[in-house]
Amino acid sequence: MTRRSLLRSMLAFSGGTFVSRLLGLVREIVIAATFGASAATDAFLVAFRIPNFMRRLFAEGSFSMAFVPVLSEYRQTRSHAEVRELLARTAGTLGAILLVVTALGVVFADLLVGGFAPGTLDEPARFGLTTDLLRLTFPFLLFVSLTALSGAALNSFDRFGLAALTPVILNLCMIAAALFLAPRLEVPIMALGWAVLAAGVLQLAVQLPALRRLGLLSWPRWGWRDSGVRRVLKLMVPTLFGSSVAQINLLLDTLIASFLIVGSQSWLGYTDRLLEFPLGLFGVALGTVILPSLSRHHVDADPEGFSKALDWGLRTTLLIALPATIGLVLLAEPILATLFQRGRFGAHDVEMAAMSLAALSFGLPAFTLVKTLAPAFFSRQDTVTPVRAGIAAMVASMLLNGVFIALLFWLWHRPEHLAMGWADALAAIPGLHVGLALSSACASYLNVALLWRALRRDGVYAARPGWARHLVQLGLGCAVMAAILLAGLHAWDGWTTWGETARAWRLAVLVGAGAAGYALVLVATGFRPRDLRGP
Repeated sequence: MTRRSLLRSMLAFSGGTFVSRLLGLVREIVIAATFGASAATDAFLVAFRIPNFMRRLFAEGSFSMAFVPVLSEYRQTRSHAEVRELLARTAGTLGAILLVVTALGVVFADLLVGGFAPGTLDEPARFGLTTDLLRLTFPFLLFVSLTALSGAALNSFDRFGLAALTPVILNLCMIAAALFLAPRLEVPIMALGWAVLAAGVLQLAVQLPALRRLGLLSWPRWGWRDSGVRRVLKLMVPTLFGSSVAQINLLLDTLIASFLIVGSQSWLGYTDRLLEFPLGLFGVALGTVILPSLSRHHVDADPEGFSKALDWGLRTTLLIALPATIGLVLLAEPILATLFQRGRFGAHDVEMAAMSLAALSFGLPAFTLVKTLAPAFFSRQDTVTPVRAGIAAMVASMLLNGVFIALLFWLWHRPEHLAMGWADALAAIPGLHVGLALSSACASYLNVALLWRALRRDGVYAARPGWARHLVQLGLGCAVMAAILLAGLHAWDGWTTWGETARAWRLAVLVGAGAAGYALVLVATGFRPRDLRGP
C-alpha cells in the first residue's frame, strides 16, 4: 500500500467511525428520552453488557490482530483459492465454537444474570426481564464476531470504509426500535433487545456482498486441524490474555472508585467517553489501516518499506495527538459544560469531570502511539511483546492508583478527615478520582517506552530524515495553539454560569481559533499536506 493510500484509508476509516460515534450519541439521547433511568432500562443495560463484554474480550482487537497477519501472508505467498479456503475454515471453526457458546448463553441466561447482576435476584420481575432480554441479545456475540472476521478480511484487502461504517447499523436499529417499535409492544424495553438481535444479523449481511466481490465468499467449513486456523488461534492466546488483564484493571478501577465520593464513577465515565472520541477517530484508525500494510512488507521481506510505513504512522500520530491533547487539557471545563451541563448535571459535576478529563488527556499521545506501535509487532506475528508491555503498564497503573490517591488525599484533606475511618475519609473528599485518571495516563507512557525499546531491539525501524524539523513544527504549532486558547479562557471566564447557546458559540470560536493557529504555524514553517504521503 502506498503512503497516499494509507492516508486515504485512514481518512475513510475515521469518517466511518465519526458517523458511528455521532449516531451513538443520538442513540443514547433517544433511549434516555424514551425509557428514562428506569428499572427496565437497567435490565437492558445489564443484558446487553454481557455479550458486549465477551465481544470486547474475543471479537475486537485480539482476533483481528491475530487473523490479519496470517491472512496477509496467505495473500502474498499463496493462491487466491487458498486465501478463500483459510477464510472459510476460520469462519467455520470460529462460528461453530461461538454457536456452542451462544447456545449455552441462551440456555443458562438466568445463571449469567445472577452472576453479573446479583442485585436482581431479590426482584423476580426485574430478574425475569433481564433474563428475557439476555436471551434476545446474547446471539449478538455470534454475529458480531463473524462480522469482525469479515471486517478483518476486508481490511486486509484495503477495504476500510465499509468495516468502519458497519457499527452504524446497530445505532440505527436501536434508534428505530425505541421510536417506532417500543410503543407497540406490551413490554416496550424488549424493542431494544430485538434491535440488537436484528443489528447483529444485518451487520454481517451488509459485508457479505463486499466479500463476494473480492472472490472470498464461500460456505464456512470446520478447520480445527487446518495449519492456518491453528496459527490464528495460537496468535490469539496472548492477546486474549492481554484483553483479560485490561478488563481486570478496569474492574479494579471501578472497585476503587466505588470507595470514593458519590459521583466519582459518573465523572470518570464522562471522561472516558470524551477521550474515546479522538482515540477512536485517529488512534484506532491508524492502527487498523497500518496493520495490513506492515504485514505485507514483512511477508515480502521488505524491511525498508516496513520502516517507512511505521515512520509515517508515528509522524501522523503525533501530528494529530499533540494538538488534541492541548485542546482537551485546556478546554476540559468548556467542553464538559457545553455538552453536559443541563438537568441534574450541574456546575460542580462539570468541575470534577473536567479535572479527570484533563488528567487522562495528558496520556492521549501515549494512548495513540500504542495503537501505532503495537501493529509493528502483530504484523510480524509477535503477540507476546505487546502483551507483556501491556501487562507491565497495567500493573504500574494499579500501583500508581494508590500512590496518586494517597498524594491527593494528603494535599486536600482537612483535620476532621483524619478523625474518620479511612473509608469514610475517602468518601468525603471530592476529586480523588483524578488519581485514577492520572495513573492510567502515566502507565500508558510506560507502555510506549517498553514497546519502543523492543522495537529498537528488533532492529525493524529506522527513523526517516526530517524528524527534528517535524518535532519543531509541531512544538511551535502547539505553543501558538496553547497561547490562543489561554487568551480566550482568560477573556471568557465563568463557563458554568452561561446559558447553553453562549457556551456553544464561545467553544466553537476557541476550537476554531486554536486549530487555525496550529495549522497556520505548520504551513508557515514549511509543512504541506503532501508531507503526509511521505517521500
